[in-house]
Amino acid sequence: MCGIVGVVSNAPVNQLLYDSLLLLQHRGQDAAGIATSQGNMFNMYKAHGLVRDVFRTRNMRSLPGSVGIGQVRYPTAGSSSSAEEAQPFYVNAPFGITFATNGNLTNWESLREELFRIDRRHINTNSDSEVLLNVLAHELQQSSNGVSLDEDAIFRAVSAVHRRAKGAYAVVAQISGYGLLAFRDPFGIRPLCIGKLETDTGTEWMVASESVTLEGMGFQLVRDVEPGEAIFIDINGRFSARQCAINPQLNPCIFEYVYFARPDSLMDGVSVYGSRLRMGEYLADKVATNLRLGDIDVVMPIPDSARPAAMQLAARLNLDYREGFIKNRYVGRTFIMPGQAVRKKSVRQKLNAMGVEFKGKNVLIVDDSIVRGTTSGEIVDMARAAGANKVFFASAAPPVRFPNVYGIDMPTRRELIAYGRTDEEIAKVIGADALVYQDIGAMQQAVRDMNPRLERFDVSCFDGNYVTGDVTTEYLDHVERSRGARTDKDAEGGLRINMGHAATEEA
Repeated sequence: MCGIVGVVSNAPVNQLLYDSLLLLQHRGQDAAGIATSQGNMFNMYKAHGLVRDVFRTRNMRSLPGSVGIGQVRYPTAGSSSSAEEAQPFYVNAPFGITFATNGNLTNWESLREELFRIDRRHINTNSDSEVLLNVLAHELQQSSNGVSLDEDAIFRAVSAVHRRAKGAYAVVAQISGYGLLAFRDPFGIRPLCIGKLETDTGTEWMVASESVTLEGMGFQLVRDVEPGEAIFIDINGRFSARQCAINPQLNPCIFEYVYFARPDSLMDGVSVYGSRLRMGEYLADKVATNLRLGDIDVVMPIPDSARPAAMQLAARLNLDYREGFIKNRYVGRTFIMPGQAVRKKSVRQKLNAMGVEFKGKNVLIVDDSIVRGTTSGEIVDMARAAGANKVFFASAAPPVRFPNVYGIDMPTRRELIAYGRTDEEIAKVIGADALVYQDIGAMQQAVRDMNPRLERFDVSCFDGNYVTGDVTTEYLDHVERSRGARTDKDAEGGLRINMGHAATEEA
C-alpha cells in the first residue's frame, strides 16, 4: 500500500509535494520520491527512508517546476532492499514519462514477457510498477502514431492499459511538455481523489490517494476518480476526464477503512472515522452475544486505528473505556514493516502498557484487525505482565484467512494466523482468554452505512473472493514460491477461490 500525489500549479511544487507526502507517510515508510517538470526537463530524487529523512535542502533545490508527482512506498512485489525500485519511475520514450502508482498487478510477469518479446521494451527491475509504466508508454506510442499527443490519444492509451493490466492500481504520471495524467483501475480497488485550489493566478489541481492530503494543503475535495476513469490536466491547468474502461464497477478495498487510511479522510463518499465508529457498534453486538459483559471491567484500544471502534463499543455496552497502551509515535506502523523479526521487535518499542490501568482487571482489548498475530500475541503478553487478571481480545475486522494480492503485504497463507485455525485456536495462539471477530457482513455494512450507494467491496483477504477474476489457487501457490515460501501441501483443496461476480460479468 503506497501513497501517491500529483500537482499542477502556477508556482513551484517541490515544497507542496514534500508536505503532501508527509500527510501520506502512514501509507508507506520504505522509500519516498518526487519528480517535477520544468519545461521539457524532468527532475527527480528518491531514496529509502521516511520523507523527512530522504529530502534535504539541496534535494529540494534540485526539484524546480510547477508540475510534479510524488510517492511514499510500501513494498509488495519486487524488493524492499533495492533503491532502484523506489518511485517515481521514468522512461524517456515516447515523450518522456515519470510515473508513480499504488497497488499491485496480478499479471505483471506475463506482461513483462509481452513487453520484451512483442513491444521490445526493457524492464530493469522486478517491480510490477515499472511494468505498468512501460505498458502505458507503449500504448501512448501506439495511440499517438508517432506524432503529437492530444487528449483522445491519451485516453485511448489508458483504455488499452485497462485491457492489458489486471489487478489493482491508482496512477499519477507526468508526460513531458503535456501535463499530468491520473487513472484508477476498472474495479476502483485502490483509492484516488481530485482537489482544486482557486488562486489569483488561476486554478491549481491536486490528485492524491487520500482527501486528507488535499485538505491539509488547502485544496478543496472535488470528487473521487471513478473506477476505470482517467483525468488529464495540461500544463496550463485545463482539466479533462473520460471513462476508459468497459463495464467499470466500484469495489474499494475495505482494508482502507479498517486500517490503512487516516481517520480524517473521505474515500468514495465514506468517512473513514465514521465507518470505524460503526464497526465498533457492530462489534459490540457480537461481543454481547459471545462474552459475559459482567466479566469485562474495562475496554482498551490498540492505538491509533482501533480507537474509534473501541470507544463506540464501550459506549454501546456501557463499559468503562481506558487508554491503557501508550504509543511511541516515532516507531513505524508494524503491519507494513518488511520482515517478521523487525515487526516483532518493534511492537514492544511501539507500545507500553500502564500497570495502573491493568492490575487486577478483566480487560477487553480492541484492535482493528489481526493479520499475522505477532502484534496481538505481544500485546496480550504485555497486558498480563502489567497485571491484568483476564485478557479478552476483539477484532473490528473478520479473520484474515486469505492472501491479499492487490497491494497489501499479506501474500502467503502460512503468514496468516487465521488460516486453517478456528477462533478458539487463534485465541490460544495469541494467549487470550477469549477472542471475538467482526462478521464480514457487519464490516461491509458499517462502511455502507456511510454511503448506501456502495454495493460491493474487495474483501478478498477475508472471504477469498478475488474480484478481478484472474486469481486462482495455482496463482497463489506461484506467489508463495516466488517469495521463497514453502507451500503447505494441505492447502490444495482447502483454499476456496471465487472468481467474483463482477469478473464473471466482464468475461
